[in-house]
Amino acid sequence: MNTMLRKSVLGIAGLALTGGVFAGPIAAHADAGPVQGTKPVAVSVQGDKLIPHGVQGAQSKIDLNDEQMANAKAIIAATKKAGLPERAAVISIATSLQESKLENLGHLGDRNDHDSLGLFQQRPSSGWGTPEQITDPEYSTLAFLKGLKQVDGWQDMPLTEAAQTVQVSAYPDAYAQWEQQAADIVAHNWNS
Repeated sequence: MNTMLRKSVLGIAGLALTGGVFAGPIAAHADAGPVQGTKPVAVSVQGDKLIPHGVQGAQSKIDLNDEQMANAKAIIAATKKAGLPERAAVISIATSLQESKLENLGHLGDRNDHDSLGLFQQRPSSGWGTPEQITDPEYSTLAFLKGLKQVDGWQDMPLTEAAQTVQVSAYPDAYAQWEQQAADIVAHNWNS
């Protein structure tokens, strides 16, 4: 059995075992909205490129409206513009799914986390840009990707570690739950 096939078989077996251990998705934000379909998912054929480590834990999935899909496509376009591979788009979309459910959020009043805005909940006070800039999907994605490129070895680390290193979230493992949906979005839209 070749090495890649053996790793795939072992990874899928590990996912099946892991699925029985985890009770549900990571609950990062109490008001994050409804989450559907929290079950482990087998890594698809494109797994080596889009999900090189397999998914970590239970996976969450939400139905996306036209605006959310447009934001996902804007993230993919910005990733291509930055000259980065599909894996960077997967990390970016999973991060945005966690931070904003792919919604370009403005100021949320009392529910706002400090001055966080946009798809990635970036903060003007932390140097991410002006409110106008970080609520622009292309700009905010390029800013996130600039941070990602500064993470040594981001290409070879689990998604949640790469995202957390850029985002510095109070919920460092929360990004992992969106990896399969992000990979599916990238697989479906990268070449369109």
